[in-house]
Parts: sequence; C-alpha cells; structure tokens
Amino acid sequence: MTHATTVTLPPGEVLARAQMFFAERVPNAAAFLEKSGPRFVVLRGQGGEEVVFSAWEDVGGGVTRVRASTLFFDQAVDRFFSTLPLASAVEVA
Repeated sequence: MTHATTVTLPPGEVLARAQMFFAERVPNAAAFLEKSGPRFVVLRGQGGEEVVFSAWEDVGGGVTRVRASTLFFDQAVDRFFSTLPLASAVEVA
C-alpha cells in the first residue's frame, strides 16, 4: 500500500525520524537502513520486507510531502505518521 500526507517538518528530519522509528519503536518487526538519498530511505526488515519513504518540499505550499510504500509495514507506517506534525490527512491507496 501507499501512504501519503504532508507535514510541517523539513524532508531530512522526516527521513531521519523514519529510520529511528523503525529501528527502535517497532520491536516485533524492526527495519533498518538499506539505501538512502537526499529525498528517500529504503528500510529492510529481518525477513526481507521493505518499506520506502520519500519526502520532498512542496514548492509554494510551505509543507513537506511524504510518501511511504510497503506490503508488510502498513500498521507501523500509520503509527509513524501519527508521531509527525501533520498538515493534512493521511491518504492510503
């Protein structure tokens, strides 16, 4: 599933928080950094599951757009988004 929202944090902070959250706050299904770039992180779980976050500034909107894609970590992604200062509702597709 794909989860998308906007937040009031800079993109780098969102990605750093995602890394910490999935390493420390999801004890039964932790995920750790596999790849990263200025606008994304790929986290991999111990069973090979993957969650990908991308974050970028919305030009003219004054917010950061965040998107997460996963097949396994849907509940954890929702929990992570609940820790962020949301500027819009989370959309799940």
